[in-house]
Amino acid sequence: MKTILIVDDEKHYPMILAEVLQEEGYACFTASSGVEALDIFENEFVDLVLTDVKMPGMDGIELMSRIKEVNADAPVIVMTAYGSVEKAVEAMQEGAYTFITKPFENETLLTHISKALAIHKIVQENSMLREAISSRYSFGNIIGKSKPMQELYEIIKKVAPTNASILVEGESGTGKELVAKALHFNSKRKNHPLVAVNCSAFAENLLESELFGHEKGAFTGASSRKKGRFELADKGTLFLDEIGELGADLQVKLLRVLQEKNFERVGGTEVVPVDFRLIAATNKNLEKEVEKGCFREDLYYRLNVVKAVIPPLRDRKEDIPLLVNHFIEKYREDEEGGVTGIDSEAARLLFDHPWKGNVRELENMIERAVILSSGGSIAASDLPIEQRRHIGSGLDLDGIPENAGLYETLAIIEKRMIQRAMTLSGNVQSKAAKMLGIGKSGLHQKLKKYELDK
Repeated sequence: MKTILIVDDEKHYPMILAEVLQEEGYACFTASSGVEALDIFENEFVDLVLTDVKMPGMDGIELMSRIKEVNADAPVIVMTAYGSVEKAVEAMQEGAYTFITKPFENETLLTHISKALAIHKIVQENSMLREAISSRYSFGNIIGKSKPMQELYEIIKKVAPTNASILVEGESGTGKELVAKALHFNSKRKNHPLVAVNCSAFAENLLESELFGHEKGAFTGASSRKKGRFELADKGTLFLDEIGELGADLQVKLLRVLQEKNFERVGGTEVVPVDFRLIAATNKNLEKEVEKGCFREDLYYRLNVVKAVIPPLRDRKEDIPLLVNHFIEKYREDEEGGVTGIDSEAARLLFDHPWKGNVRELENMIERAVILSSGGSIAASDLPIEQRRHIGSGLDLDGIPENAGLYETLAIIEKRMIQRAMTLSGNVQSKAAKMLGIGKSGLHQKLKKYELDK
């Protein structure tokens, strides 16, 4: 039941309105002054305020201003027998939902109340959704506790509250968009739009219209004015994914927007001011692209105020158990039954896999395994055929430098074997030592040597 606070200094008027509203299913509080009304509003659950303007002491406009200090979204309907344009304008400027002049029909009032409450419900739902999204994309919810990921968290934590442009580098499937969302939803712009564009998904002429928008008649098929992504991202964040695919002409135009903070729509002459924070992402090494002459050096430095590098999954394999548990939880049918874990043989296969598709490949593999698994744990037979071929193939040796000496190569292999043993043993050192065929004290020394003890 929705609750309405009625405020009017006329002796019997609040009670008369309360009877009308109670017949329609509303609960009502009544007050004869602004001070009394404010006390009720601060101590009771009130969904809507219906207040007179002309009252002794605190008038309706001041009351509304005080109410908005307590709850900026609270809907307020102002009523008065002195329905001047000036009062109507003042009431709306202070945040009134609407202005209604006495005397009025009950049906008119009920219609205004119904609409105001419906809009308030939408505002509340949007606020809850923003909070849920902010929580979902908190940098703390990016999965991983390895040293490279801890370094990434520190960068996100420091740069998110600023307006600095950020360049996110990482291979395909590492989660560049997730990092962009974490940056946005932990910034001061989180209540404004996050607008994403994949630069590789459009031909260059279409991408220009997508970014800058266009005027009616700018080209064949432009039947009306269209806002571009720059305009839609105003006050918020623009995420340009795969920016390394941007053509030379668009690189120049993007640089100008970043420098001037304005642009012109395609086919137009109107200068449109814009305020957005830019996050760019690429799976290319833009520094090398600059050296090759494929990417503008001045634009690169504009983008690369802060760089966040997402490590490939093969360089943070100690995060695989966390990711596997996360994806099992995400894809299992219900919380009561189904897959709850993964057996040791399947875990070994996942650890030895080269993960050329990174986290995206792991997620797809676990989703498939959850569907196919017939037991409580994912088994090796539930993994794709391509993965089961790795049974008995030993450690993946990709990433060892071609010019690595014997001792350096052996050290890399030893570190990977220790990482795998710790993963398969659930980080129980005695079990891992037994799997490796060494003593527990020896394992402890090697963990410190390779900085794996943390």
